[in-house]
Amino acid sequence: MSSAEPVFAVVGPGAVGGLLAWLLSRAGHEVVAVGRPATVEAIRADGIEVRSATFGDGVERVSASTEVPRGARVIVATKAYGLDDVLPGIAAARPVEVLSVLNGVEHMAPLRAALPESAVAGGSVTVSALRASSTVIDHRSPFLNVEVPEAAGDFAIVRALSDAGPRVRTGGTEADVLWAKFRLLSALALLTSYWRQSAGPALSEDPELTEAVVSEIAACSTAEGVAASSLELVRALHSVPGGLRTSLQEDLAAGRPSELDALGGALVRVGARHDVATPAIARIVAALGSNA
Repeated sequence: MSSAEPVFAVVGPGAVGGLLAWLLSRAGHEVVAVGRPATVEAIRADGIEVRSATFGDGVERVSASTEVPRGARVIVATKAYGLDDVLPGIAAARPVEVLSVLNGVEHMAPLRAALPESAVAGGSVTVSALRASSTVIDHRSPFLNVEVPEAAGDFAIVRALSDAGPRVRTGGTEADVLWAKFRLLSALALLTSYWRQSAGPALSEDPELTEAVVSEIAACSTAEGVAASSLELVRALHSVPGGLRTSLQEDLAAGRPSELDALGGALVRVGARHDVATPAIARIVAALGSNA
């Protein structure tokens, strides 16, 4: 591998980050998985194993480190609540590019504030994947979609991902990309977690509550400059497999740290900023927070 070729660092080699690192490595790119000491030790010993009907099964001997290599191209794939822990290390590495695929919409401001000299973009990943262990990932969906804004189209990260297997779509503004996923994810995550049911039953349990949540999310998106309609969001929700369960739902049920604040809390804050009422969302966030 020529030293002139870029090094890609995947910060947060969990289900999504690990899958991306595995695909990049399989495509011949130099990849470093950046994680906690125990995860790094496991990846060094066993590599990253992916089981996928779409991409096949296999093990990639991905390099692993607790530190981001200096000047790397960085994919940030932690949970939203983990950003504060990894941001100093990313900034210290003075990365050339940073593509965040975190859930939510509030993480981009601190990323840019910490990385004034780096090219930074927010994108999204749509996939169903589960980390069976610290080194084994089950890719369950027949798709792996990566969305990035038009401004990130010339990133080396985006070009590499396009060649590595995911379906990569470039277009729109960063806000367009982030809110497209955030609207759907927040509605599903809040309702499945609140009712402790999979998507189908959760959406139909209380039609009035579902309608209120959808309307409030669409209003928040529109207030942030990304026009959205309740009807379009309802259609998108009903296209989701009825048996789907969300990571927020699973994390809350297991008593693990969760993205409740990055999803529901963020919507309440957006509403407050724009004088958009969010009583249904606030009710769900309060109920889930009290049970956490």
